[in-house]
Parts: sequence; structure tokens; C-alpha cells
Amino acid sequence: MAEEKHHITSYKTYLLVLVALIIFTLLSVTITQIELSRWATVAALLIAGIKSTFVLLVFMHLKFDLRIFRVMVGLIISLLVVVIFITMLDFLFR
Repeated sequence: MAEEKHHITSYKTYLLVLVALIIFTLLSVTITQIELSRWATVAALLIAGIKSTFVLLVFMHLKFDLRIFRVMVGLIISLLVVVIFITMLDFLFR
């Protein structure tokens, strides 16, 4: 068996990501309070995407995994974006 390299993520990194996630959560709550009509949904999805990227990279250690895992996650997220885009087109043009 090949030796695996282990990485150690510092508490400072976890704390910074936690602060960023809290800030983005407060921002998404604030956006729902503001009347942005159709753009509120787009903004909320964008913020959710940023938050999920932080979680995937840091807490799920995707940042330190093999490249194939990052490619596969990227492909799945791209498929999700396409499905959401088609859904939003249906929502906007009804």
C-alpha cells in the first residue's frame, strides 16, 4: 500500500471559515429582508454556492484530496447549475 500524506488544518483556518460562513448566513438573511423581487433568489443561490464551496474545500478536505475528486465534484456542481438555470428560465418566463 502506498503511504498517504496526512494534512493538518489549523484551528485558525477553521475559525476563519466559521466566521465567513456566519457572515454569509447573515448576508443571506439580510437579502431576504430586502425587496429584490426575482434577484433575491439568484443572490441567495449564489451565497449558498459560496458557503458550500467553503464547506467542501475545508471541512470535507477536498482541498487536499486527489484531483479526480475535485473534477468529479466540479462536474456534479456544473450539472446542478445547468438544472437550476433551466428551472430559473421556466420560473422567469411564465
